Amino acid sequence: MPRSLSIRRLVRRQQSFVAIAVAIYAGLWAADRPADLSSTIIYTLPLCNLIVLIQDYLGGFYRERRALQSWAIYLGLVLTIAILGVAVVNVIQFPLHKLPRQTLRQFLRSGWKLPFMATMIVGVSTELYRRARERLESRNRQLQQVIEQETARRERQEQELQQAREIQQSLMPKEIPQVPGFEIDGAWEPARMVGGDYFDVIRLSKTKLGICIADVVGKSVSAALLMANVQAVVRAFAHESTTPSALCSRINSVLSANIGIGKFVTFFYAVLDAQTRALHYTNAGHLLPILLRAEGEALELENGGAVLGVFPEWKYEDSFLQFQPGDRLLLFTDGITEAGTGEEEFGEVRMIADARACIAGSAAEIKTRILTDAREFSDQQLRDDATLIVVAAQSIDKTASPTSKERFATPLPAQA
Repeated sequence: MPRSLSIRRLVRRQQSFVAIAVAIYAGLWAADRPADLSSTIIYTLPLCNLIVLIQDYLGGFYRERRALQSWAIYLGLVLTIAILGVAVVNVIQFPLHKLPRQTLRQFLRSGWKLPFMATMIVGVSTELYRRARERLESRNRQLQQVIEQETARRERQEQELQQAREIQQSLMPKEIPQVPGFEIDGAWEPARMVGGDYFDVIRLSKTKLGICIADVVGKSVSAALLMANVQAVVRAFAHESTTPSALCSRINSVLSANIGIGKFVTFFYAVLDAQTRALHYTNAGHLLPILLRAEGEALELENGGAVLGVFPEWKYEDSFLQFQPGDRLLLFTDGITEAGTGEEEFGEVRMIADARACIAGSAAEIKTRILTDAREFSDQQLRDDATLIVVAAQSIDKTASPTSKERFATPLPAQA
């Protein structure tokens, strides 16, 4: 300890001891047994300093023991100090305060009780205070250590989550491949650092693209890990010759054998053929995509299949859509339709209205309009992971007319 700090500590202690002496003097005065203030201070200072020396230099001898044994040793030391200290101080005081013809023995017998009791009371009180302070300081140090450990753990967790987010972002398409006659754009926004939504656009040939969107049950790291597994399986099985139903069956078989209890994946996969302007697709429990015709009519792509990872033997079916010029296809997850701050949700009606408002615009414009309005509707805090894919069919000189194989549900309202 620095010398200046030791001196300041010593001065503060003496000030405290003088305050104790004044308190004792005031107590005696109030009890109609006034004493000389200077004598009270002379008694108090050396006895208090002796007690502090015991606590400072002999504390390790008794504090580490059990409570009863510790107090027994300490009280024995204080008792010894009280007896010897009072005797020494009385010997010093005797020439100044003795009565006529009073012997030293008589002076010692008449003046030992009050300083002795005061010494014992001060000794016990200061030790109680010191132990309480040390316990509090120890608990504060422990609490500080816990806080530091928790802070370090959270920082590590945030770093790991940030790394997981970067890895997950790398799994998403950095550049969405395009085919003649169509424009495709997509966006992925996790509600937390990482999420369970997934979308991909895979080039199968010069004129064909595989388009998929998925929503893994749950959020955060567990959903992100399952999402990565789905992405790996899709990339492994997606080929030009593989039909959407066959792909869903293969993914379902893999997930059913490895997925945890209570976990599942909603999934939509389609093959876009730019040459025939046709979309072959299969839906495995995902939200029904919405097709907007150029004149404003909105239709749901009807195809119902079980979610992935639950029924390993499920047989999926293929459906067919013939694009017309100006058509806009919306693939989305419930993070968009369920966006909101209260009980009211953004919903499909608002999403369709946004798409209709810029139906003649590009896929990027429609995507931006829907996501911006959904974020504003939820005060910039999405409840769930939000993913959106927009497929825009461009105009051509000749267009194929819809065939009987197209499957649609009941048309959606023409206006929001």
